[in-house]
Parts: sequence; C-alpha cells; structure tokens
Amino acid sequence: MLSTANFLYALDLAGTFVFALSGGMAGVKNRLDLFGVLVLSFAAANTGGITRDLLIGAVPPGAVSDWHYLGVSLLAGLLTFYFPSRIHREWSPVLLFDAAGLALFAVTGAGKALAHGLNPVMATLMGMLTGVGGGMARDVLLAQVPTVLRADLYAVAALAGAAVVVTAAMLQLPPTPSAVAGAALCFALRVLAIRNGWQLPVAAAPLDAAADGEESKR
Repeated sequence: MLSTANFLYALDLAGTFVFALSGGMAGVKNRLDLFGVLVLSFAAANTGGITRDLLIGAVPPGAVSDWHYLGVSLLAGLLTFYFPSRIHREWSPVLLFDAAGLALFAVTGAGKALAHGLNPVMATLMGMLTGVGGGMARDVLLAQVPTVLRADLYAVAALAGAAVVVTAAMLQLPPTPSAVAGAALCFALRVLAIRNGWQLPVAAAPLDAAADGEESKR
C-alpha cells in the first residue's frame, strides 16, 4: 500500500506529465523548435507548483530540487515533438491533457498547502494556483490571453477539486479517497464545461467601444 505522501507524489508527477504534454502540444501547434517545445513543456508543468512552493515556504521548490519533475517534463516534450500526430490521435487533444493536469495539480497543491500548515481557505486557493499557474505560463509564453481568464469553468473547477480535499481534511476523512474524489470532480467539471459551453458571465463591451459602434452606424 502506498503511503499518503507517496500517493500525492505520484499524483504530482502524473500531473506534471500531462501538463507537460499540453504545453508540448501547444508548442507543436505554434510550430516552435525543439528547444521551444521543451521550454513550454517545463513551464506548463511546473510553474504552478514552483509558485505554490515559494508562497508556502517549501524551498527549494520540488520542481528544482527533484530531478524527476524535469525528467518527466522533458520526456513529455520529446514525445510531443517527435510523435505529435500519434499522441493527438491516441491520447486526446490539448484540452483533455489540460483538464487532467488541472485536476491532479488542484488536489496535490491543496494537500501540500495543508501539510505546511496553511488555513483551509488559503490551502484551497493554493490548490487552485497550482492548477492554473502552468497553463497561464504556457499561454503567456505564446502571447495568448491565459485560458484561466476566458475558459469555461477553469479556475472554478480547480477550486472545487481543492475544496474537496480541504473539506475532507477538516472532517478527518481518509486523504487518498478524498484526493481521488477531488480530482474526479475537477476533471468532470472541466470536461463538461468544454463540451456544453458552461461559463461564468462575460464582461460586456466597454462603454466607449459601444459608443464608437453607435457613432459608426450613423
């Protein structure tokens, strides 16, 4: 039987791999060279975790001190660079990788924050940050508006998954089943939002832009 710490570590590496795949696939889609694809894979897979570790005082961050994170990220980057068509066909598109990485990182981020003594509210937010940080770095490097600011239930799904872990910890429930449940909830919400177009209210056009549009019609 895996201990709770080993289970969360395995989930963290799994999240690193799938997020690195999403970063690598985005790099291939934008026709980056090999170095660019590897950089994007590492950034997508590790930025959220590095940011979380720095904020909670877990230094040096795991992605820096543990070579497994770099190795998993580079492996995913190489796979996407040399076999992009096969991965896209057999594994699913970037959004599915992104949803899986979001779910895994949300629960492991919340669990690590709790282990370092953060209160429930901040632990939930750290879980969300761990999940969305890598995707934000990936999109910024590609000069795109980050998915978290415009996608269907992206950060909300991460918050829900992290909240399950934190609530279970407060109720002293077993951590492993709660992590699985939180990841499943986050993943399901994200996939359903993608398929059904669920989203939060979107900001209306600025007043000056609306006024300019009325002027142009006259």
